[in-house]
Amino acid sequence: MDYSQFLYMKEELSLIAVIVILLVADLFMSPDAHKRDGKITLNTILPVALMTIHTLINLVPGAAADAFGGMYHYVPMMTIVKSVLNIGTLLVFLLAHEWLAREDTAIKQGEFYVLTLSTLLGMYFMISAGHFLMFFIGLETASIPMAALVAFDKYRHHSAEAGAKYILTALFSSGLLLYGISLIYGTVGTLYFDDIVAGINGNPMQIMAFVFFFAGMGFKISLVPFHLWTADVYEGAPTAVTSYLSVISKGSAAFVLMAILIKVFAPIVAQWQEVLYWVIIASITIANLFAIRQQNLKRFMAFSAISQAGYIMLGVIGGSADGMTALVYYVLVYLAANMGVFAVISIIEQRSGKLEMDDYNGLYQSNPKLAFLMTLSLFSLAGIPPFAGFFSKFFIFMSAFRSGFHLLVFIALVNTVISLYYYLLIVKAMYINKNETPVATFRSDVYSKAGMIICLIGIIGLGIASIVYETINQFSFGI
Repeated sequence: MDYSQFLYMKEELSLIAVIVILLVADLFMSPDAHKRDGKITLNTILPVALMTIHTLINLVPGAAADAFGGMYHYVPMMTIVKSVLNIGTLLVFLLAHEWLAREDTAIKQGEFYVLTLSTLLGMYFMISAGHFLMFFIGLETASIPMAALVAFDKYRHHSAEAGAKYILTALFSSGLLLYGISLIYGTVGTLYFDDIVAGINGNPMQIMAFVFFFAGMGFKISLVPFHLWTADVYEGAPTAVTSYLSVISKGSAAFVLMAILIKVFAPIVAQWQEVLYWVIIASITIANLFAIRQQNLKRFMAFSAISQAGYIMLGVIGGSADGMTALVYYVLVYLAANMGVFAVISIIEQRSGKLEMDDYNGLYQSNPKLAFLMTLSLFSLAGIPPFAGFFSKFFIFMSAFRSGFHLLVFIALVNTVISLYYYLLIVKAMYINKNETPVATFRSDVYSKAGMIICLIGIIGLGIASIVYETINQFSFGI
């Protein structure tokens, strides 16, 4: 075996080095809540610094390459996607600082960082997989630590219940997906992506294999009808974990699904486009209708995330280079806006324990900066110009329109109007509704401020800087 092939996996090796450093640091450094033992304090600055270094040294894409007989596959676009996931994870660490500094959580902060980066490593393996076994190992590496993260606050806010629901639904979805992969192997005799496509002829067993595989991936992306776990898990999980679930996990799974549909299931493109067509309509429409009824903001954002997953699939359905560029750009913009919303939710939850929409009545009077960031983030999620969300929706609608899905784009546009209504409900609460006891005025910690500034720059800057879209477009396809 040629061990030099490991050098092609520089992003994975770099992330493993970060995980090992944090493991060692957790052994020898003291958490924030126990500073009297004379040890150096383990603080947010260490994982943030390590993730920043890791992101910067892996920011420039390399040359396309295969390793280990094709099990590991790399193209420059994968560096773009992994960099987006790195930025999202960095934001999660910044926004989780105040929660992790709590007396009951500080002792576990080392575990939080390691579990989060372990899920990220699994997503790396999924993205760079050229073989279904490699893909499944990555999927499970991402899913199992995620269940521990969801149940991280096991004595608070139904976190243990959310963890149980997540692991059970993940178990069933993985079983369905693995059964689909076994059917593929049974019909073509290989699990290498490049070899499978030659044996796909659209026979009933292969169609069934696709259905099972798609059901498993639909769970990861929270598509209707595989979305039933989402609201309960989002509500019960710690808010930092919810934000990670809503963007990082969803973005990686969406990219991987598109890559596999294009590379493996290309001969049955008409069939999987038909399935995606109806799933997109159901996801966007049903999620929007249910979001209108929500009062708890984490459940509200859960249905918003399901709806956004439907929009992301508009980039997948065409199977084109335009669609891939639009998908990655959409995930990047969605990351900035969604993290902005969760930053405000997390800070207010930590300071006041309030999560209901009525609790945000009059927020502008007591915390105008938080209300301003929340408003811009919601406007971006709704697709209002000139914010970045408008451009991301425009590009992803155009990719589906150019692929011939005119009616689907029209339905998505109608649903955009519905989503604007329920996003404006929060804006109305903050600026118009009266509240005799609004959330008290407070100052955010420096890490949260840094995270919110990054989100604000992303919401405004990504819309103006079209060079970001063009840069992603240079590396599209070739997956």
